[in-house]
Amino acid sequence: MRIELAQLPCQDGDVAANLSQALTAIADCAPETELIVFPETFLMGFPDESNVALLAQPLDGPALSAIRQAARDKGVSVAIGFAEAAEGRFYNTSVLITPERIALAYRKTQLWPSDRGVFSPGNELVCCEWNGVRVGFLICYDIEFPETARALATLGVELLIVTNGNMDPYGPVHRRAIMARAQENQVFAVMVNRCGAGDGLTFCGESAVIDPFGNVVAECRQQPEQLGVELDLNRLAASREHYDYLADRRIALAGQVVEKPAGVRAFVIPA
Repeated sequence: MRIELAQLPCQDGDVAANLSQALTAIADCAPETELIVFPETFLMGFPDESNVALLAQPLDGPALSAIRQAARDKGVSVAIGFAEAAEGRFYNTSVLITPERIALAYRKTQLWPSDRGVFSPGNELVCCEWNGVRVGFLICYDIEFPETARALATLGVELLIVTNGNMDPYGPVHRRAIMARAQENQVFAVMVNRCGAGDGLTFCGESAVIDPFGNVVAECRQQPEQLGVELDLNRLAASREHYDYLADRRIALAGQVVEKPAGVRAFVIPA
């Protein structure tokens, strides 16, 4: 399976510029690419309380509609983050868009301090079947909580997609976290981070692909880059040949597993 990491800068509050950059990256990805992954809230950058109502869009809004058309035209799937408006609230959301539809939408459950007051937290970890692999999302700060990835593993996730917006000096924190989440759940993890500067911060890039043993398969530096990576899915079974963490665990997570329409499976966080 070939995926592409779109480690790019974005402009906070400039949807038109960010959308244009995303459409160009999709058009330019290699013909054999099956999935291109962008950073957290890439289409809007990071809104604040003063402008989130102006920037956020629904799932059927113009920004995602343009991404859907680009995915159809290229014949590629796209994972990308945006600020979602829904039912009078705003969410830090990432979506998996196939050439046919929006296959999955995940609302960030663990809000970073600067997210609070801007976004509402989601209450579900979700996954779906895509190209023969069960995939699920986490967003940035989510990966610092082992329970989030374990909940997805409980749902059968084999490929963990992490849309990231991590800044200096926290780059090493997320590198350690993503390696641990992949190893302890014996899954592939693809983390794509923003790079460049914005709002007085320096986003550290360092996107990476981690195999089910916790090894780094491929990584970016700090500059803008589109990196193509081949995933050897046989590594999933190989990692579980002698031991299976999920099967061997004795402490189960609290939460309800729910089957949803269109093949989506959810782990509902208890109230």
